[in-house]
Amino acid sequence: MQKIVYLSLIAIVLLAACRQKGGRSEKDGMNRDTSHYTKQEYIAQVLDSNYVGTFLDRNPQFAPYGEAIRDFYRKRGYHYAWINEEGITEQAGGFMNMMRQDEESGIKDSTLDKSRVMALYDSLALMGDSLNRTDSIVPITELALTGQFFVYGNLVWGGITSDNAKNLEWFIPRKKIDISSLLDSVIANPKERISKEEPVNRQYKLLRDELQKLAVIVKKNPTWDSLKVADKKKTFKPGDSSVLFPVIKQRLSLLGDLKEKDTSSLFTPMLDSAVKIYQARMGHKADGIIRQQTLDALNRPLEHYMHQLMLNMERLRWVPVEVNTDYILVNIPEFKMHAYENGKLAWDCNVVVGTPGASTVIFSREMKFVVFSPYWNVPPGILGKEVLPGIKRSGNGYLNRLNMEIVGSSGKVLPLSSINVSKYSGSNFPYIVRQKPGGANSLGKVKFLFPNEYNIYLHDTPSKGLFNETKRSFSHGCIRVSEPKRLAQWLLRKDSSWTEAKIDAAMNAGKEKYVTLKDKVPVYIGYFTAWVNYKGELNFRDDVYGHDAKLAKLLFGK
Repeated sequence: MQKIVYLSLIAIVLLAACRQKGGRSEKDGMNRDTSHYTKQEYIAQVLDSNYVGTFLDRNPQFAPYGEAIRDFYRKRGYHYAWINEEGITEQAGGFMNMMRQDEESGIKDSTLDKSRVMALYDSLALMGDSLNRTDSIVPITELALTGQFFVYGNLVWGGITSDNAKNLEWFIPRKKIDISSLLDSVIANPKERISKEEPVNRQYKLLRDELQKLAVIVKKNPTWDSLKVADKKKTFKPGDSSVLFPVIKQRLSLLGDLKEKDTSSLFTPMLDSAVKIYQARMGHKADGIIRQQTLDALNRPLEHYMHQLMLNMERLRWVPVEVNTDYILVNIPEFKMHAYENGKLAWDCNVVVGTPGASTVIFSREMKFVVFSPYWNVPPGILGKEVLPGIKRSGNGYLNRLNMEIVGSSGKVLPLSSINVSKYSGSNFPYIVRQKPGGANSLGKVKFLFPNEYNIYLHDTPSKGLFNETKRSFSHGCIRVSEPKRLAQWLLRKDSSWTEAKIDAAMNAGKEKYVTLKDKVPVYIGYFTAWVNYKGELNFRDDVYGHDAKLAKLLFGK
């Protein structure tokens, strides 16, 4: 695991012999910046600017934020931020509580050693207003708190580095956070909880709440009894009886899916309802039938799900704090597309994504075009593996059966007889093979383009049956949409000329037509295996591409 910053305040202890030398070296001619402090005055006590530099030199764990820390104190004229005339401030206490709550929630990042700064804080807190402000522990604690805030903020609110995220195949641009401004705001508003200032997405906070709930359950129920059946193919349905049911009911009750206590061995209507809720939350077929898949999910230790929450909280540290515009989110492990209006969910539908061997890329771009009755230009990979071998076997018979044609660089359709197909493979074939518009076209009757280097787009499909599967990773990488007409209507809804009848006609015209969107719509192709839905239900999904496993190795070393 790549260590981000190992916070060790051993060097701070070594600084204990260093005494603050009185006034500020830079105080002459300095005008403090009061732009962030309209609601309060600065704390009277000041730091020696040279001492700030000495502290940072001797504490290399703060080196990545050294200039920002110097700038923070420079702007406030080197006045203290965390320690005032009455002792340690409320804001410092709030910061300590936030870090302690992380530990109570099970967030124990090995790169974020908080013990020593907490010990320094506790020492000053016990002293109260009897604190001797000339004691060397005072400036040490002041600067340690500020340094810790930068380390904590960048790690807990910003996450791992952008390079690490790209190594995990995450190509959505990272959010930018200004820890200095956040610290200014925290210091200036002592009555506000720091959690209100956190620059994180709302979904992050929801997952953190769920993590805390699971931590409480684990504390009271450290182990699960295994739910075993001799026959792995055995299923249970309403009306059945089993010695497993009391345990299943207890477990579903703890998880919040079963609303009333029931210790009977009968598969009751209440249990049927709870099982369906649980199955839906897990991405299983929500039919109420308890099968091995259901038992496997219930048998997993809650620590497994806690780790899954932490992995997705890490991803949520990378995304924008809030998006108040129209946008589209495709969540790959969920196999769903979500359309948002002004930041609120408007509707969603099932999608088919790439197979694990041809995985859909995680990235974002802007939707720019709707293409009705599209051609399908066969990608090189499919051309080499499927289409060219078919042409070599059956010639025009293959092309006619799939409604395909060969096009030269000028756009002119070429007769197969003019091409010596036998000497080409997919990689060196100099022509385009395309499928003509029509009901059998692999892209269906409409496609949606957000131009990108991965050649990924949303599209209709003639193969509708796959949308009924619970796991829908069947494509070559592009994303098939179960409700393409609805998506076209939604994207064109602000253009009154595009009526439903006109959209229907364009989809069935048999002639390709490009429509440029007046308002471009951001599209995010994301990867989240845990989230809280609009009903407040915690959902989990399988790690379809193995990205959770890679991130876990980076974060947890396993």
